[in-house]
Amino acid sequence: MIIWVNGPFGGGKTTTARLLHQQLPTSLITDPEEIGFVLRKSIGDHPRRQKDFQDYPAWRTLVAGLCAELDRQTRGGPVIAPMTLLRREYAEEIFDALAKAGVDVHHLLLHADSDVIKKRIEGSMEFLGDEERSEKVRAFRRRKLEVYEQAYGSWLSERADVIDTTALTPDQVVAEALTLLNLS
Repeated sequence: MIIWVNGPFGGGKTTTARLLHQQLPTSLITDPEEIGFVLRKSIGDHPRRQKDFQDYPAWRTLVAGLCAELDRQTRGGPVIAPMTLLRREYAEEIFDALAKAGVDVHHLLLHADSDVIKKRIEGSMEFLGDEERSEKVRAFRRRKLEVYEQAYGSWLSERADVIDTTALTPDQVVAEALTLLNLS
């Protein structure tokens, strides 16, 4: 089983994945972003380089393949994949490939009011001691918030199990996730 933890950038996906992993001793975490980093490094300055690695069909194929192989390796895992997916067609491509491979996918969406997300973004420090790099991450997350809100309003809220994290602690988010997954 794949537990895909989706949500806005800065919305708590990594924290939720770590806490879920602690609660599920046979689970493992895979980070689809790492595949993007490998692709970005491999492609380098090639003229067909994409700004967003999710735009590479290879990223979507490799992510689905890795998740399916990890599911087989763990014999049902679960495999926890924290990754923002905002383009419906990309999510469907990955999830359809996993379904064809016989892998169950549980798509969780961590949602919060945009004012709360903005506060979380402003309060984040991704690189301790390096304000400049941390601000670049915060700026990226701020730019992507509107894209998230559009996706939430048009398809995400209907295609995932939504956990409203607005007033929840990380432990409460995980408890809700376990209930939605029938694992509590």
